[in-house]
Amino acid sequence: MRVLKFTLLICAIAGCWQPSSWTSLFKHIIYKTYAMFLVTALCIFSLSQFMNIIFNVENSDEFTDSLYMMLTVFVAGYKQVYMWTDRKKVMVVINVLTEKPFAICETHEAVIQKKFEKIVENSTLRYLIIVMMAIISVVLTSFLTVFKKRNLTYKAWFPFDYSSPAIYFFVYVHQLIGMATSGIVNVACESVICGLLLYICCQLEILEYRLTKITHNQRMLHDCIRHHNQIFKYACTVNNMFSKIIALQFAVSMLVICSNLFRLATTSSYVIFVSLMVYTGAILTQIFIYCWFGNEVKTKSLNLANNIYNKVEWPTLSNSCKRDFLLIMRRSTIPIEFNSMYILTLNLDSFVALLKMSYSAFNLLHQTQD
Repeated sequence: MRVLKFTLLICAIAGCWQPSSWTSLFKHIIYKTYAMFLVTALCIFSLSQFMNIIFNVENSDEFTDSLYMMLTVFVAGYKQVYMWTDRKKVMVVINVLTEKPFAICETHEAVIQKKFEKIVENSTLRYLIIVMMAIISVVLTSFLTVFKKRNLTYKAWFPFDYSSPAIYFFVYVHQLIGMATSGIVNVACESVICGLLLYICCQLEILEYRLTKITHNQRMLHDCIRHHNQIFKYACTVNNMFSKIIALQFAVSMLVICSNLFRLATTSSYVIFVSLMVYTGAILTQIFIYCWFGNEVKTKSLNLANNIYNKVEWPTLSNSCKRDFLLIMRRSTIPIEFNSMYILTLNLDSFVALLKMSYSAFNLLHQTQD
C-alpha cells in the first residue's frame, strides 16, 4: 500500500509535488512550468496586496481588507516553495514508513495501516470540501458584488492602469487564480503534515499489537523496544521539519481570524457576511486539524503504557521481559508532543488559546476604531 497516496495527489494538483510516474523530460518541463505559474501567481498577488497597504491604505477598514488575504497567500507561497525545495527530505520521511521497523509484517498490521490510511483520505477530502466551499463562495460573492462594478475582488496596487476591459479581466482572473491556488496549497501541505501525524498513531497501534504477541515469542521484545525508540525519533524528525510552517500558520491564522471578525462586525452586506463566515470557518478548520491530530498523537503515546498493562499476559513472561516492558511503559509516560518552534504545543488547549487571543485582538481593534 502506498503511503499518503491521495494526499500526494492533492499536492501534485497544488504544484507542490511532481508525480513519481512523470519521469520523462517533457513531463518534467510541463510540471515545472505549471508549478512556476502557480508560484508566480501567489507571489504577484501577495506583492500587490503588500504594495496596496503601503501606498493606498488610509484607515483600519482598508487595512483589514488587504491584510487577511495578503497573509493567507504569503503563507501558501511559502509552503509551496518549502515543499519544492525540501521535496527530497519529505520523500525520505514518507518512505521511511515502508522500511523496518515501520514496515508491516503480517495481515493484521496491514489492516491497521489501511484503517489509518482511510482516516487520512477522509480527513483530506473533508478539508478539501470545506476549502472548496470557501473558494466558491468568494468567487460567487466577487461576481455578484464587484465584477459588475468593474472593481477587483481584493484591493491591490499595480504599476499600470487596468481600466480597459481586457486588462481588467486579466487582473480579475489572476486574483481569483491566486486565491484558489492558496487554498489548494494549504490543503496539500496541511494534509501531508497531519497525515504523518496519523501515521505515527498508526505505528503506535502496530507496536501495541506486536507487544501483545510477546508471550508467544519473547525474542521479539528487543525489536519492539527498537521500534518504540524509532517512533520517538521519527516524531522528532517530522516536528523539526515542519515546525516553521506550523509556527507561521498559527501566527497568521490568529491575525486572519481577528481581521475577519472585525470585518464581520462592520459589514452590512449579507452576501459579504456569508462569504466571510465560510472563509473564517476554513481558516479555523486549518488550524484545528493541526491541534486535533497533534492531540491524537499525544493521547495515543500516553495510552501505550495502559494498553500494555491491560493486554499483555504478565504471568507468562520472564523477569527480564518484565523489566524491558517496564522500561517501555516508563518511556511512555513522556508523551510525543508536536510544537511550533517551542511556542505552542499542538493540542486542543492551544486551539482554544488561539481563539482567545484572536478575540482579544479583535476587541482591541474594535475599541481603537470606536
